[in-house]
Amino acid sequence: MNLSINTDRLDGIAVVHVGGDLDVYTVPRLKEALEGAADSGENLILDLSQVHFIDSTALSVLVTAYQQSQCAGGSFRLVVDDPYLLKILCITGFDGLFPIYSQVNEAVSG
Repeated sequence: MNLSINTDRLDGIAVVHVGGDLDVYTVPRLKEALEGAADSGENLILDLSQVHFIDSTALSVLVTAYQQSQCAGGSFRLVVDDPYLLKILCITGFDGLFPIYSQVNEAVSG
């Protein structure tokens, strides 16, 4: 149940770095971290490079943050380099919804 969430800014973009597992127990913290940036219309990058497990509740939070960002005029990008997470995103079809990058610097310039 360990989860770390840190937010910083790169080139005017909010970057939320997450480490640990994203599941029904930890997802409320992720949701709280994403809501402010998504609602404000900021461009947002969610760095999941230190996440190795994600469940359906977390996927739902990602979709909600994406929708909030789009409605507020911002963008929402994911950084994922774990093959397991990439497979989940492909199976669910979310790889066609979210722009996915393998590194934060690629997502910033993307």
